[in-house]
Amino acid sequence: MQTGSINVQTENIFPIIKKFLYSDHEIFLRELVSNAVDASQKVKTLKHVGELKTDPSKLKVEVILDQDKGTLTIRDNGIGMTADEVDKYINQIAFSGAEEFVNKYKDTEAKNTIIGHFGLGFYSAFMVAEKVEIFSRSQQPNSTAVRWECDGSPNYTMEETAKKTKGTDIVLHIAEDSKEFLEEERISGILNKYCKFMPVPIVFGTKIETIDDPEGATDEEGNVKKISREVQNTVNNTEPAWTKKPVDLTDEEYQQFYQELYPMNFDDPLFNIHLNVDYPFNLTGILYFPELKQNVELQRNKIHLYSNQVFITDNVENIVPDFLTLLHGVIDSPDIPLNVSRSYLQEDANVKKISSHISKKVADKLKSMFNADREDFESKWDSLKVFVEYGMLTDEKFFERCQAFNLFKSTKDKYYTLEELKAAIGESQKDKSGKIVVLYAADKEGQHERIARAEERGYEVILLEGPLASHVVSRLEQHDNELQFKRVDADTIEKLIETDEELPSLLSKEQEENLQPIVEGVVGTENFDVSFAAMSADEQPIVITQSEFMRRMKEQQAVGGGGFTMFGQMPEKYNLVINSNHPLIESVASKGEDGKDMVKQLADLARLNSGLLKGEELTSFVKRSVELLGK
Repeated sequence: MQTGSINVQTENIFPIIKKFLYSDHEIFLRELVSNAVDASQKVKTLKHVGELKTDPSKLKVEVILDQDKGTLTIRDNGIGMTADEVDKYINQIAFSGAEEFVNKYKDTEAKNTIIGHFGLGFYSAFMVAEKVEIFSRSQQPNSTAVRWECDGSPNYTMEETAKKTKGTDIVLHIAEDSKEFLEEERISGILNKYCKFMPVPIVFGTKIETIDDPEGATDEEGNVKKISREVQNTVNNTEPAWTKKPVDLTDEEYQQFYQELYPMNFDDPLFNIHLNVDYPFNLTGILYFPELKQNVELQRNKIHLYSNQVFITDNVENIVPDFLTLLHGVIDSPDIPLNVSRSYLQEDANVKKISSHISKKVADKLKSMFNADREDFESKWDSLKVFVEYGMLTDEKFFERCQAFNLFKSTKDKYYTLEELKAAIGESQKDKSGKIVVLYAADKEGQHERIARAEERGYEVILLEGPLASHVVSRLEQHDNELQFKRVDADTIEKLIETDEELPSLLSKEQEENLQPIVEGVVGTENFDVSFAAMSADEQPIVITQSEFMRRMKEQQAVGGGGFTMFGQMPEKYNLVINSNHPLIESVASKGEDGKDMVKQLADLARLNSGLLKGEELTSFVKRSVELLGK
């Protein structure tokens, strides 16, 4: 028997601390199963280069729970270890078995299947175990099995032992404060989270299956006898869809994999992007586009990050661009470090390159869809729009790329790119300063009257719905200083696109000055600024507008960003504009205070038209309207 102290040197202790200061102790099982898979992958590599005759098809990792003994065992039939290797890779923590192995076989294509640093991850076991045993027998011919034991102190024992099968058993004697890891449901959940797609079959638990006697034996009545047998449960899919080539997958298989990733999600995705890159870094994965509509709630746990089929995290915030967190799916890269903190991942050069590449691939996919079948792309646009807009606002390169396929839908259901829209507007919507004014609506039904007025003048009106609209138009104006966006209720129809032409007013200045305090007394000045404007006689007698600038600032503040916190919680402020050329206004002006009831009715009609008349005021308006009709 050999005894000794584990060689933990000053120069190698820090990587270990960094590697194992996990906030969640459940990670130990990922580490140990990863090591077992690593040991199995080494067998495949040695078989590939002709150094072993072992049948790789029988490789598997078993996770065995024994509640009576209080142990959890991770067993593999992989490469195994000799006593010298246990001493080197377990007792001398500074060494890394996988690094040495990869260097030895660096010219073989199988090197990328080595997923961990054997020896280092093993020590995560002591986060949950009061004692750990290793039983290992090497695949080398005539090898002798070895048993290693340690109670978590620097002291260990190692001796020869009997072991019929080749491979390694790691036996964890679970500590009193970690008894949760003796619960079948807990272990099953961890395996499903971290090991669901590892490349070697992982077996946990057994079930009893009843089948016909294979020998055909019958009972007294001549019926074939039934027998019971144990069947092991494989908990992982060793060949998930993202590890295959796109040409080898059907649309149905992509959908099936989506359901495998999200079994409780019953909505089919719109389409997917299959990532497959081997230079200048390795990257595979499948990203799915869900139907987003106007939902911009970021569900940051819908993209799963893997390293060689080993789960790292489902919190990819700041690891991929924010707008990509609206997507679902899997990203897998061996160039992403497996055992480091998320803050480290955010600064890792490879992670940044991968993030940039994914953003480009997404833009390329959308552009190719647009070019290949524009009609189909337009049919999906309502579901894609929020994603594209969010990408435009948060990723500069994506903003540039998406100009080729970012669409604007008109109130007449026609779709334009920005360049197409500018061409369609032409000279008809240029203001006196030469800027192209793009008119838009946020609510086709609610703003119907204002849209109709604009269309009567031959103006094109686009729909910009959703909480990102104000941010988007500001970003587009910043990109093109000859462009200006105005919502159809931002001003009167005469002022939306300013020209040098002005209509004369039927009211005198004196009449306006006399009428203004009457109107202000009716509507109040807290929410309304009252003014007069000479409009067409067929325009409404009173029009309510809201400053494009102030409304946009408030909307941006509500969604977040934009740097407009200086406005604080701004009250809703509207412009109540009196049409000085409308016959009813001319009549009201001549009545003075006697026209107060009519002012109230006209003002409420304007508020109703703008969606501002609600509750008790709406009830009073309806009652008053009925009484007026009765008269």
